[in-house]
Amino acid sequence: MSKQVEALDMQEVLAKVNPVLEKHGYDDGMLVGILQDVQAQFNYLPREALIAVAQRLGIALSRVFSVATFFKAFSLTPRGRHQLQVCMGTACHVRGAARILEKFETQIGIKAGQTSEDMKYTLETVGCVGACALGPLVVLDNEFEGHLTVDKIEPILERLD
Repeated sequence: MSKQVEALDMQEVLAKVNPVLEKHGYDDGMLVGILQDVQAQFNYLPREALIAVAQRLGIALSRVFSVATFFKAFSLTPRGRHQLQVCMGTACHVRGAARILEKFETQIGIKAGQTSEDMKYTLETVGCVGACALGPLVVLDNEFEGHLTVDKIEPILERLD
């Protein structure tokens, strides 16, 4: 499910990017932190914001793009208001993570790696989140929901409405 990404107004972009750059002292050594804060402003890293960051820091756009594409935490496409990351690590897998993922896909109506049309959900899988004792689990908006069963999925999604 591909999303059409519309060009953003550069003034609006700068209004959000400039305070982030000021916070980090226009220090290109803080590029990861800058991109994290920019992504928090837009819920993804728009092309225009990457250009603004590169120009304002006086560094190559390719360097900014390289960092933005290296880390899985960054997204170059719009993401849903709620991020669901289903752990598919070994401990979660053997405890039924595939069934958990299937239930999320059915309930939300999208596949892993997609964002819902209404921009409410982005569903992803991750290799391991390092909380094996809680498996199977989903990281929901940076909060762990552990010991999942398919019966717990609907109530979790209802909480988000």
